[in-house]
Amino acid sequence: MDQLSAMRVFVRVVETGNFTRAAATLNIPKTTATNMVQALESHLSTKLLNRTTRRVIVTTDGALYYERAIQILSEIQELDGSMSNSQTTPSGRVRVEMAGAFADLVVIPALCDFYTRYPNIRLDIGVGDRLVDYIAENVDCALRGGTPKDQSLIARKVGELRMKTYASPEYIRRFGLPSHPKELEDKHMSVGYLNATAGRTMPFDFRRGEEVIEVTPRYVVSVNDARSYLTAATTGMGVAQAAHFMARDPVARGELVEVLADWECESLPLYIVYPQTRHLSNKVRVFVDWLAKLVQNLKIEENREQIRKAG
Repeated sequence: MDQLSAMRVFVRVVETGNFTRAAATLNIPKTTATNMVQALESHLSTKLLNRTTRRVIVTTDGALYYERAIQILSEIQELDGSMSNSQTTPSGRVRVEMAGAFADLVVIPALCDFYTRYPNIRLDIGVGDRLVDYIAENVDCALRGGTPKDQSLIARKVGELRMKTYASPEYIRRFGLPSHPKELEDKHMSVGYLNATAGRTMPFDFRRGEEVIEVTPRYVVSVNDARSYLTAATTGMGVAQAAHFMARDPVARGELVEVLADWECESLPLYIVYPQTRHLSNKVRVFVDWLAKLVQNLKIEENREQIRKAG
């Protein structure tokens, strides 16, 4: 028995919850995964998993073995990386999740630069604002807006997104301009953004001098995807708060105009998150560093744009 391989299979079974998904993520037949775990149990003379028709349940011994196994596998991966040429030529698959608007407008247009630097890395990009089971879905990292609440994740802040308030000319023609943020709670309509983690629509934050207001906007439609959110705003469904980089093109095309411009919006912090139990391999680290630099360049570009407008 190859104990390290069996250990890796056991860890994936625990993380995914069953043999079928574990085998799929490891690209091996389900019967092979089952046989390897059975051989590991026989070698250890203990039961690691209790099987039912639908799922596997980790035994007490299995839970203890899992905790030590992920530490050992992480240390082996780190050792292998330090002794190989992967430091200079990282390679392999990186699974990352991010919002569709950021993928479309920022990351994907810059990917040629990434592949010029790291031609041996294959990126699998999951697009959308949804809850992610990082371990079960084998996700290496994610780019997320807002301060992470999940204590099981390591979060690296890579920047902040400048937010503004917008409405379409069609909406303004029908309902007029809001003169105060509080009007979004009764006199005006907004587009709701449904945060998957919080399970509720997000409030709007405004600041003018020392005055700070949090508004719970009235809406007729809410969505959980940034692109759909902006589309709803451009078609006249209501007032929206959006990142400046998202709204730049619709504003240039005349599809959106800034409203409540004398009120500042709270910036949206941007984080790269990944599981605490997962060693940050070289291939993931170079992508995370590249992504952080991309966000910093976006901020620099926005600052230059503000200076040009002010001049």
